[in-house]
Amino acid sequence: MARRFIVEADGGSRGNPGPAGYGALVRDAETGETLAEVAEYLGTATNNVAEYKGLIAGLRAAYALDPAAEVRVRMDSKLVVEQMSGRWKIKHPDMRPLAAEAKGIVPPGQVSYEWIPRENNKHADRLANEAMDAGKRGEPWQPKVPPGGTLAAGAPEAAAPADDALAEPAATGAPAVGWGSADLGTPATFVLLRHGETALTPEKRFSGSGGTDPALSDVGRHQAERVAAALAARGTIQAVVASPLRRCRETAEVVARRLGLDVRVEEGLRETDFGAWEGLTFAEVKERYPDDLDAWLASTEVAPTGGGESFATVTHRVALARDKLIARYPGRTVLLVTHVTPIKTLVRLALGAPPESLFRMELSAASLTAVAYYGDGNASVRLLNDTSHLR
Repeated sequence: MARRFIVEADGGSRGNPGPAGYGALVRDAETGETLAEVAEYLGTATNNVAEYKGLIAGLRAAYALDPAAEVRVRMDSKLVVEQMSGRWKIKHPDMRPLAAEAKGIVPPGQVSYEWIPRENNKHADRLANEAMDAGKRGEPWQPKVPPGGTLAAGAPEAAAPADDALAEPAATGAPAVGWGSADLGTPATFVLLRHGETALTPEKRFSGSGGTDPALSDVGRHQAERVAAALAARGTIQAVVASPLRRCRETAEVVARRLGLDVRVEEGLRETDFGAWEGLTFAEVKERYPDDLDAWLASTEVAPTGGGESFATVTHRVALARDKLIARYPGRTVLLVTHVTPIKTLVRLALGAPPESLFRMELSAASLTAVAYYGDGNASVRLLNDTSHLR
């Protein structure tokens, strides 16, 4: 039986917009045990932005504790609850990317939302105010509950019902507003390498997880050698991780051999399964499946024809792999050899950009992109689609 969590979240702004912060908590729904808590000062922001940030942090904390858990979100923000429940439209442009990010954390069938009166949300409210107070002093907020549960010695128990909960932040990649701690330590940096060309690449055919799993072409192998030489000259890569698909493993092995490293395979980095569209060009898909293609382009929740994966499903998988790798390689520079969709997804999440931004990025074969992940959960995109090593 799946575990059940209660997530409570709140956000506030002293001025609206003004100095803002959020707080969130996760508790075991059966025992009432406090599992984790999180809060953050956001700099200048509105109440609604702070509330959405609190929701995102709470969901990520619950997902980090158990990705299969059922999550009940309780908030005193009618706006957030109704928008996330799908009953109210999201009209404000600042809210859309935040709502999209929240929807991409816990699978839709595992999360539900409930409005509660403000007096029943005192724990999350307290955390949000603690974060704003700490930000005013120029200090980072410090949790009183360690990940996994139980209050730290001397910490006051929350004035909240026994079935609410606490949360810790996972590395989300959504940059906060304002400045964080002066010393966040060395970030985990992912250098994202799209694999070299296959026979399908120059023809711009859909090539995902459900196709023929093509090998690198002669051009692709040459590209892999060029990127290997460039990365060896930089001398910064400390580990190599690859998608399980053949074109990525072959690219990764060329680079790893040059760097004297081993290749670790991560299933979460594989490309989207494009279903019946595998091996077809965009024009061929448009001719054969026009309605399905239009629906796919209009929503990341729609999967390709024939049992493929939606981009929303891929986002869940990639975000989980990202968090796992950040935990495995703290403060290290890691080469991730993967595909177009996972790379675009990592960039999108780091920027807090809306889902449709996936269609607005260009990634060439054997290109390099880089994202740094800091200890406070923020991320910085440092490079995008660099192909200088191929020229």
